[in-house]
Amino acid sequence: MRRDRGGEGGRARSRVPLRRSLLGRLLGVSALVAACSVAATAWLAVQTTSGAIKQEQGQNLTADARIYDTLLGYAARHSAWDGVDATVRELAEQSGRRLALTTQNRQLLADSATAATPPALPPEASAVVDPLSVDTVLAARSTEGQGRAADRIDPRAVGPFLLPAAERAALRRTADRNAECLNRVGIAADVVVGPSGRPRVQMVGNDPERALGTRCDPADLDAPTRTEKKALTALNELADACLKRQDRAGVRLNRDLSWGDEVAVPVPAPLPDPRPSDARQAAPAPEVVPPRELTGEGDRAIASCVGTARSEQLSSYVASPALLFIGDEGGATVPGFDLSPANTAKIAGAAALVLALTVGASVLAGARLVRPLHALTGAAQRMRDGEEHASVPVSGDDEIGRLAAAFNDMSAHRARLEEQRKAMVSDVAHELRTPLSNIRGWLEAAQDGLADPDPAFVSSLLEEAVQLQHIIDDLQDLAAADAGVLRLHPEPVRIGELLSQVAAAHQARAETAGVTLTVVAGADPVLHADPVRLRQAVGNLVSNAVRHTPAGGRVTLSAYGGGGEPDAGSGSGSGSGEVVIEVADTGTGIPAGDLPYVFDRFWRAEKSRSRRTGGSGLGLAIVRKLAEAHGGTASATSTEGEGSVFTLRLPTADPAP
Repeated sequence: MRRDRGGEGGRARSRVPLRRSLLGRLLGVSALVAACSVAATAWLAVQTTSGAIKQEQGQNLTADARIYDTLLGYAARHSAWDGVDATVRELAEQSGRRLALTTQNRQLLADSATAATPPALPPEASAVVDPLSVDTVLAARSTEGQGRAADRIDPRAVGPFLLPAAERAALRRTADRNAECLNRVGIAADVVVGPSGRPRVQMVGNDPERALGTRCDPADLDAPTRTEKKALTALNELADACLKRQDRAGVRLNRDLSWGDEVAVPVPAPLPDPRPSDARQAAPAPEVVPPRELTGEGDRAIASCVGTARSEQLSSYVASPALLFIGDEGGATVPGFDLSPANTAKIAGAAALVLALTVGASVLAGARLVRPLHALTGAAQRMRDGEEHASVPVSGDDEIGRLAAAFNDMSAHRARLEEQRKAMVSDVAHELRTPLSNIRGWLEAAQDGLADPDPAFVSSLLEEAVQLQHIIDDLQDLAAADAGVLRLHPEPVRIGELLSQVAAAHQARAETAGVTLTVVAGADPVLHADPVRLRQAVGNLVSNAVRHTPAGGRVTLSAYGGGGEPDAGSGSGSGSGEVVIEVADTGTGIPAGDLPYVFDRFWRAEKSRSRRTGGSGLGLAIVRKLAEAHGGTASATSTEGEGSVFTLRLPTADPAP
């Protein structure tokens, strides 16, 4: 029943209109604050940025990047800044600005200022000119520097890789010959010379695979020259030293600064060569695959060491880092603008207004939220202080209102549980006190010589001890069931056979009470259950029925498949998925008002707690727990003065462990 009420509550929550929910109100307040903020920001943007936009239109970011790129190229090709003064003055004339270069200690290297006493340089430099650590933002803005933003070392810093004139001439002749060959076979190509003086053949469309299959493949330009081999060997030694410090193996660097062995790929069959036979060259060299991508920790360590080695190798060939200052003749940096007092006042006023609106809306919303939460806190504290039932008023149907309703339900449920706990403690004390008092009385009588320890005396004491043991066993079973540790050992059980065993076990007690105990013959369904626990549950029902049936009455045990009455022709209830076991008696019956409580612990219709009918008040509670442990249910129906029927409904499937 509790699950059903929870489901209805969940459906009710989903039907709460958004405008009535706490979430809806919070969204409304947030939207109001956001609208005010956006409106204020838009107004400020229109009022204060129009003048700044006009000033920034005069700034040419591309020109600044070109100044930086020109000075960066100078530093990459020279080992010192000597002679840079002419370049600085030329750039200043082209841009119409004041340019100044200083060391990192702000010692002047070059200055385009024409005044006899140049104004002081600004506290912050516009850029740091260092060919070994390029500013990627300025490099990306420069037309000449396009494509270099990802490499922190300027490609014009070649150092020992700079080819001498003889090697340049030899490579240039080879490159011109390959370009001429490609042009003859219909592939437009040209020779491009790199910063180190090494030429390369560049085809239109930049698709080197087009040269495959011809005898014009420019792969013969890939072999390093003597100068490059020497520089590459030195670079390799620096990189290996770095790797050795990290306890890593050395690598072999290729001319393009990749590492690992070069892998040759087969060249497709050549196409006809239009050149004369005497001008044809030998088969082209194998193509070298591009450098592999960096993957894994090892490649990242190698890349880091190669970068460090390049910086160390080039440091003596490039100029030291310098600070670049770009400004006007008056010493101010370009561009820039200052807020006027009027604009400053507008910003402060709008910010104060938005802050006031935000604070006001937050205070109103917070007060409405905190008030019921304070009520919940007070009720929880009263519950902690021992009040049996602390409740709070439910003011609405939003999230907090439903929280208050759930709190009230929890408080009422806690009060009921506390009452049940007190009643259970009282019942346990009563049930244990009676047999203990009897045992103590008999033992004291024997000690005082008032009773002889004859067999009847011992039998009486044993009966009371057995009663105590039954109560303790019942309490232990209930505790295990409540904790979810009641162990079951399921196996196939024939219910007809089990009922016959229970009837045989209680036959003597029934005959003593003058009650006829019978088992309805016919259906014998098979159930997967714990036979010991199932006999305990059915035995408790039979014992209860015999106790409450007067002499001359009848107790009947029957079983059949769920969904109908017993069928003598059916062999099992597997078709319906459950087995129904009934214990019916012709006793005094149970009043309709007491029927919902018959499975409660220590509950008796006899409010005087008389032990005339025996029992501890735990038998039916154990029956319900054992039925639930098997995945089934226990129920009772009764007509006062005519008798009662107790029913167990158990699934035929294997119960969950």
